[in-house]
Amino acid sequence: MLKVKMLRLMLILLIGSFLPQLVVAQQQITLKEALTYALQNNTKVRNAKLDIEGGRYKVEEVRAQALPQITGNVGLTYNPIIGQLVANFGGQTQAIKLGQNWNSTAGVQLSQQLFNQQVFTGLQAAKSSEEYYNLTSKLTEEQIIELVANNYYQVLVNRQQLNVIDTNIKNVKIIEKVIGNQFKNGLARKIDVDRITVNLTNLNTQREQVINAITQLENQLKFSMGMPVSTPISLPATELTEVTTLPLFTDSIDLANRTEVKLLDNQDKLLSLQRKAYVSEYYPSLALTGNYTYSSQSDGFDFLKSNAAAIGYGASAIGLTLKVPIFNGFLTRSKIRQADVDIKKARESRKESVNSLNLAYENAKIQLRNNLNTIKSQRKNADLAQEIYKSTQNNYNNGLASLTDLLETENSLTEAQNSYTQALLNYKIAEIQLIKSNGNIKSLVQEK
Repeated sequence: MLKVKMLRLMLILLIGSFLPQLVVAQQQITLKEALTYALQNNTKVRNAKLDIEGGRYKVEEVRAQALPQITGNVGLTYNPIIGQLVANFGGQTQAIKLGQNWNSTAGVQLSQQLFNQQVFTGLQAAKSSEEYYNLTSKLTEEQIIELVANNYYQVLVNRQQLNVIDTNIKNVKIIEKVIGNQFKNGLARKIDVDRITVNLTNLNTQREQVINAITQLENQLKFSMGMPVSTPISLPATELTEVTTLPLFTDSIDLANRTEVKLLDNQDKLLSLQRKAYVSEYYPSLALTGNYTYSSQSDGFDFLKSNAAAIGYGASAIGLTLKVPIFNGFLTRSKIRQADVDIKKARESRKESVNSLNLAYENAKIQLRNNLNTIKSQRKNADLAQEIYKSTQNNYNNGLASLTDLLETENSLTEAQNSYTQALLNYKIAEIQLIKSNGNIKSLVQEK
């Protein structure tokens, strides 16, 4: 028996020594830390940065067309039957072989564009494309910041709702204990005990639902951050605090600071360059060409060695190539007209986009005003519900209020507290929209 107890004690000590290694500490993440992590690890952000790198290589690709083009060539030919030239020399017809059985050539060719408007326009477009990728990357970062911030606040709100439920469960358990004692002494009915039990069960069910919702929202937050979903995290409760004043509003916003507008400007520039590239097809092109070729012929394969029968000679040429487009069936004209249509469509889309940005700003101001009023009224409502609940609880303990009154005030208190928390969330989301409308969404990353 003593040996068994000793073995149990050793087993407990052994397990205890490993527990600290098995427990994974939760990582507490502030909003700033969540946003910083997302900008470094979110897949969309990382892909946008790779697009920037690819854009640089695209510029190099187009630039290469304006640089000298040098190619080398080597050839080896065997002629089993050599063609002949039949000619009359001094009244006598003779046949002359044209070449040898083995022919080899080696040469180098050079081409340099001196004037090609299409290449020069393409280089301008490539540089604008690089700017486009930079702006797209910046816009992607702003969108991820908005997404992560919204997810972050949703987790905080649900955690506060969980705190409300935990407080209510604690209050109901106190009532359950009181009614239980009253029932034992014959001062309460069995139905009152059952009603409290049902209410407590409902609260525990709600608690489980909120916990599941928090887990899902945390997973969504981690996913938007680019963090492994299995990583345990926790959020500081102080991140979602009471709001008392509105931020400073302006009558209008400076859209020139918005990444979306900069991106539209860049797209307009790219469309104009595309049209210019089509017009360039009307232009002539001028190129410098040059080549050098060395040829060798022999009646045997050993011509690569010293062979008196092998004949070798070199040839070279330098010239200018001028290409002048004359008529291509109105193909270029059709391309230009299509480009004109694309430019007109882009202008219409720009008007709508600018109007949409102004709409978002005006709506954000309205939502902030409404949400601040809602926060103030719900705060007062929650405080009043708390006072009513305490008063009703005191009256119930003194036999001046029914259990129904107590449960109704308890439900009203829960609803008022959750409404206040939801109002805080709505305000924060509207605040993010306002900051985004001002083009300062990245300021959330710099906040302490």
